[in-house]
Amino acid sequence: MPILKQEIDLHPPSLFSEALPPWQVAYVRSRHEKALARYLVRHNISFDLPQYLQERRFNGRKRVSSLPLFPGYLFLPVSATERRKSLESNLVVKLIEVFDQALIHSELMRLWELQVTGTPLVPHPYLEIGQEVDVIAGPLRGCRGKIQRCHGQLRLVVSVTLLRRSVAATLDRDAVAPISSLPSPKCDLARSTLTI
Repeated sequence: MPILKQEIDLHPPSLFSEALPPWQVAYVRSRHEKALARYLVRHNISFDLPQYLQERRFNGRKRVSSLPLFPGYLFLPVSATERRKSLESNLVVKLIEVFDQALIHSELMRLWELQVTGTPLVPHPYLEIGQEVDVIAGPLRGCRGKIQRCHGQLRLVVSVTLLRRSVAATLDRDAVAPISSLPSPKCDLARSTLTI
């Protein structure tokens, strides 16, 4: 089981235990997140690059590599000088201002705490309450519904209203995806709700 060397994902390692300048989000050239991380380490600039491990098989051999959880983005708590230095890398397309500093700091810190525990993380489309989704796997594939409320970690429930009655079916979170630009599904559950 060959594994590619995992790139550094947090610099310095004590990043979340320090007082930090305001966070910014670097929108990076395609597939250059790790190159920017290496550049920032060389210039001693703080950053957070959340990653996950992905297993693939090539020619019958298992290969494990680390990939960015948020492709195209790297999080920087930088001063004005560090901001200029990061832009000099020619890897940053633009820096995005963060208006809710407390929120992004707490979300990134919680994500880092999950990473440290060794919990396997998997990227997933962002789903929010009231959002319409398509069922993309399982026996209800092709149906459409709405996310209603949180009810557990990794389960979804589809509730179908028939004759003023509800019928529920439990789905895995991976079985749904935000509505895409694809044609309407075969089964439109207009009054349906999905519960996380």
